[in-house]
Amino acid sequence: METLKDRIRHNIEAARDAIERAAQSVGRRGSEVRMVIVTKTHPPEVVEAVIHAGGRILGENYPEETLPKMMALSSYQGVEWHMIGHVQSRKSAIVAEHFDMIESLDSLRLAERLDRQVAELRGGARLPALLEFNVGGEESKHGWRADDENAWEGLLPEMERLMQLRHLSIEGLMTMPPLYDDPEASRPYFVRLRKLQDFLQKRFPQAHLTELSMGTSADYPAAVQEGATLVRIGRAILGPRLNR
Repeated sequence: METLKDRIRHNIEAARDAIERAAQSVGRRGSEVRMVIVTKTHPPEVVEAVIHAGGRILGENYPEETLPKMMALSSYQGVEWHMIGHVQSRKSAIVAEHFDMIESLDSLRLAERLDRQVAELRGGARLPALLEFNVGGEESKHGWRADDENAWEGLLPEMERLMQLRHLSIEGLMTMPPLYDDPEASRPYFVRLRKLQDFLQKRFPQAHLTELSMGTSADYPAAVQEGATLVRIGRAILGPRLNR
């Protein structure tokens, strides 16, 4: 009988193959793309099976839910915990102290709060962060509005303040495009995020905005073709997530 670990390993390998094919189709290497396995709402025993199956970057949405998993699985080396959901101010200290990256940094206010907390809780360390941009203009989404390219100049004052924070390392951009049944419908939003990456890198040449986190189970091959370096895959590896 196939075990949970076997099923997860099979799904991880299938996703890696799909990433490799998508990368090669545009002259990239699959090794340029890292897989964030979205383990939110799944219990520690499932996350442990992911680790045994070869998963090394785990994506979580809820700091207070993640912390017990981290404690239960602390003996495993080489595992990264990425925050990929909106962070409430009262939960930010958990992210500042325990997570390896926040992919969903969505406001200057949160950034400044995290910067202070990282300084207090990690000393001289820096927390890697990606800036979340709302490239679809949806009111329900978090992040800086970036659906109108003509308004991008207006982002620069806050971006400059972000780049000056001493305890956050701004390493790239992230987005969650509108949800479509057709994966190709997501492609224009991935293109827009890549263009925004180029725009910001030119304005801030001292920064190293090399990461693009975009693409989920529904559309990650298109994201890879458009430059993703991180893809967030949950359902395609673990099946439907549990009700929280």
